[in-house]
Amino acid sequence: MSTELVGALGILALLALLVLRIPVAFAIFVVGFGGITVLDSLNSALSLLASETFTIASNAELIVIPLFILMGNIATEAGMSRKLYDAAYALIGSVRGGLASATVVGCAGFAALCGSSVASALTMGRVSLSEMERFNYSAKLSTGSVAAGGTLGILIPPSTGFVIYAILTQQSIGRLFLAGVLPGIMLCLLFVLLIMLLATIKPVLAPSGPKTSWREKQQGLLGATPILIIILLTIGGIYSGIFSPVEAAAVGAGLTILFGAAMRKLTLASFWRAAQSSITTTATVMLILIAAHMLNPFLALSHIPQALGDFLMALDIGPYGVLLLILACYLVLGCFLEGFAMLVLTMPIFFPVITQLGFDPIWFGVLVVLTLEMGLISPPVGVNVFIVKSVAPNVPLRDIFKGVMPFWLVMIAAIGLLIVFPDIVLFLPDTMMD
Repeated sequence: MSTELVGALGILALLALLVLRIPVAFAIFVVGFGGITVLDSLNSALSLLASETFTIASNAELIVIPLFILMGNIATEAGMSRKLYDAAYALIGSVRGGLASATVVGCAGFAALCGSSVASALTMGRVSLSEMERFNYSAKLSTGSVAAGGTLGILIPPSTGFVIYAILTQQSIGRLFLAGVLPGIMLCLLFVLLIMLLATIKPVLAPSGPKTSWREKQQGLLGATPILIIILLTIGGIYSGIFSPVEAAAVGAGLTILFGAAMRKLTLASFWRAAQSSITTTATVMLILIAAHMLNPFLALSHIPQALGDFLMALDIGPYGVLLLILACYLVLGCFLEGFAMLVLTMPIFFPVITQLGFDPIWFGVLVVLTLEMGLISPPVGVNVFIVKSVAPNVPLRDIFKGVMPFWLVMIAAIGLLIVFPDIVLFLPDTMMD
């Protein structure tokens, strides 16, 4: 049996395990370990398992994962997400479609605290859906705005998706965080413009909310001040070079705990819940990374990446044609696979092709993460859609998917803008880190 055939069978086996809902880390590990055993030896597989596990576990850069996850969980337990929504509500809630726009802005702000799309959708769904229902918003628009707004959590730094991409491709976490800022802001604004356009064309979708006084606006901003301070010091510290990403994560987690305690919103019980959730999520991510470092050598031994790379390079469609084909693969895979699984499965195959074509790996990373976002709201496995469904059980699942479709199309447009104008991605990392 040829090595390429073993590799192809391994990939098919991995896809089958994922379809059967085997946990991502275990599915990747089984295929990687088994493939190395077949193509090399059991001793090689065991040796690689021991060395890669130690290497991943001792990587100091990965400390950002538990710290940023803890920061987001503490913020949720301390009610800071509610303060973010209240501030956005006070500022723009009175305009037509303002409550949905406030939800998207709140998701963007919360994304700068937690770096998780699922957490953003779940948290903002809890605080905003009841308000939009109270003011007779269309269920499709309200749930669609929550599900789509939640996807900003994986693009706006600190982003767990960027950390995983950086580890898999040996890129700078700091540069990726910088690269995600302007695209994240751009996408947030595009979502808000879409909501305003839909509300203008069909006013029944999103009636105007109650007007707020200047005093209420000031109170809303005052309530969000702790969060703004945390974001300014952590993310701003990375951008200004004061902190490394690891140091910024530690500062952010510490400040979130202090503010939560000072506001008397964080108890020992809620802190313990946040810590437990952070440990569980971190363990899941670490297992995926360890498994990924078993899969990558297997794919290298099978020569699958080289064969596929040669095939793509031989196509007479030009560099951007190959890029679009790769992004299309991500869009299709996003309908069926979880985002981390896609990164682990595809980076060893696609990343060498991208670098051979001369594309900037940081720019490509942002495009990949944006397509992963689209997978979070793509049928039939869109995770954020099911998260919103759990918060709004009375809304049919098909209506939520219909509600996210306009946002999905806007994300396609955003990818087009980033391809045509790569400086949207590269301006900050090139000017602030070179």
